[in-house]
Amino acid sequence: MLILTKITPFLFVLLWSTGFIGARLGAPYAEPFTFLTLRFLILLPIMAILVIGRGKSISLSRHQIAHAITTGFLIHGIYLAGVFWSISNGMPAGVAALITGLQPFITSTLAYFLLKETVARRQWYGLAAGFVGIMLVILPKLGAGAFQIPLWTIPAAFAATLGIAVGTTWQKQQPKNTDMIAGVFYQYIGALLVTIPLSMTETWDITWSGQFIFALAWLVIVLSVGAVLLLMYLLQHGAASTTATLFYLTPVAAALESYFLFGETLNAIQLGGMAIVVIAIAVCRPARKTQPPPSPSLQEPASTR
Repeated sequence: MLILTKITPFLFVLLWSTGFIGARLGAPYAEPFTFLTLRFLILLPIMAILVIGRGKSISLSRHQIAHAITTGFLIHGIYLAGVFWSISNGMPAGVAALITGLQPFITSTLAYFLLKETVARRQWYGLAAGFVGIMLVILPKLGAGAFQIPLWTIPAAFAATLGIAVGTTWQKQQPKNTDMIAGVFYQYIGALLVTIPLSMTETWDITWSGQFIFALAWLVIVLSVGAVLLLMYLLQHGAASTTATLFYLTPVAAALESYFLFGETLNAIQLGGMAIVVIAIAVCRPARKTQPPPSPSLQEPASTR
């Protein structure tokens, strides 16, 4: 369990960052809301099988279901719909990533005011440094025409950022004894409440190429099952503000993946930004609490040990 706790954050970042790769591969073959709706419809029976296969019941209490649907509405529905739509309508992916990079600031602020989580001064400094690092990674990719952004795409990107920030904070209030996988099943129902109505505005024309099928399978199995379950695990075993800082590493990992898969180069400024992000993550992680030695009066007699 200790090893799992240590490697889960890094595994999550690696898997989550591949969402950019999957979206890039599949986007030319389907409209954004159609793509997302198809993804979530495929996921529902998969999650149901995972729940039943573990000998658990898909049934939860009304409170648990309502909480999970709301979480999915925000984290999967609002966030992904906003990002996919803004990029497909002319916003450069680098600008969208920069805007959604505001999420840790929003999540930490919400966790501080709503959940009364303690956010140390060094964590605020780390968050600020991480945001600077993200800018250094992304800005060199913007190019000369990057600021010619359709104005109507900007609210969508900010809505996506607010959606995942509020959803991450809301998830921390999950009712006790909620089965994690069953909860994710209902989260995808919440996501469909966003994407199905929006997909009705599209043509639903899909080109079933090998590349699209691979991208869809990757996003379903690796992202929506693997990475999301890891995210739920992290949120259940760590503070919302600390978990949010992991998203700072996503653009860094995506930049490295793009370098090896698509030949995108990294210059000195970007490498410097990546180093700042890594340092910021270390600063934002909470210090380990040391347990005081037991009082002599509470120690067991030597004969019972």
